[in-house]
Amino acid sequence: MRFWRTPLDQKKFTTPHGRIHIIIERCKGCKFCVEYCPREVLRISEQFNKKGYHYPEAVKEDACVDCDLCESICPEFAIYSERIEGAPVESGEGEAAAPAEAESDNEKEARGE
Repeated sequence: MRFWRTPLDQKKFTTPHGRIHIIIERCKGCKFCVEYCPREVLRISEQFNKKGYHYPEAVKEDACVDCDLCESICPEFAIYSERIEGAPVESGEGEAAAPAEAESDNEKEARGE
């Protein structure tokens, strides 16, 4: 995520990451998990399960933030995510000026410098 400024407490927080588990034989191909995934981690597979439905598969599993939306929306309880501890964190370094520099510029303008 790109910020127009860097939050002061950015280093205190980490972005959660998850691993997706799909119970293929339980899926009925409703595509709710694929449509509502905010990070577009899932897509519908070309293959069929034993019931004859196309099931979802993870294509960008590294992008999963363990929001549990897929788990909450699945009517068949065929998908769930598991939080990965110690996963790499997305960094926003070098995207904005430091807040202290911005404040000093504002103070200079107020004084007429």
